[in-house]
Amino acid sequence: MKKLLILVAMVVFSNHTAFCWGKTGHRVVGQIAYNHLTAKAKKNIQSILGSEHLNMVGNYMDFIRADSSNNYMTPWHYCTIPDGMTYDQAGVPEEGDAIQSIKRIIQELKSKKFTYQSEIENLKYLVHLVADIHQPLHVGNGEDMGGNEVRVNFMWENSNLHRVWDSGLIDHQQLSFTEYSNWIDHAEDDVITNWQCDDMMVWIEEALSYRKRIYDIPESGILRYDYNYANISIVNERLHKAGIRLAGILNEIYG
Repeated sequence: MKKLLILVAMVVFSNHTAFCWGKTGHRVVGQIAYNHLTAKAKKNIQSILGSEHLNMVGNYMDFIRADSSNNYMTPWHYCTIPDGMTYDQAGVPEEGDAIQSIKRIIQELKSKKFTYQSEIENLKYLVHLVADIHQPLHVGNGEDMGGNEVRVNFMWENSNLHRVWDSGLIDHQQLSFTEYSNWIDHAEDDVITNWQCDDMMVWIEEALSYRKRIYDIPESGILRYDYNYANISIVNERLHKAGIRLAGILNEIYG
């Protein structure tokens, strides 16, 4: 019985981030970041990635989750802040979270001394995690596994709230990741500078500011065009800011 309970707990915990930005979302963030790299950063990053492109490596961290030996990375994908609390008040769990993982990876990419794996893998982790923490439901309330337990029907398909924000709203636009990037990647230089100067706690505060709106759904759980209309601008802002901020970090490290 004890072994069964442990197994169930592991399954439930691993499903907290059963979905992250979908494949298109991660590619959009990678492409926008690439658009805003300095020439030196592009050259240095490409020397590490080889034949791979920055717009394609953001899904790597989800891909390797198929190997159970990587389960220790699960808490890196999100952080938990109950309603009415701040990041500091909620505290960092012993296993870590997305913010702490991003900070560590940045420092290790600068020092070239890695706790886990190699430089190329840590670069891919960074691309993924900066994107993840900009998905508002990756700042979870601690009650419903980041919206995974909130069952909905989005555009006539059964889903959950987390999946809607990871991929449902994005895929509904019926754009390739390059088309999507071209659609949303427009900002004045001073805005870009401000976004890249924002502390990570600003990223968290932004996510929290959208929580009430995200959960504003009918009791029926039926989400149609009005939900898309009300929230696609938030999705686009989060993707755009993630790409711009990722570029700022990469330029600091490699540019």
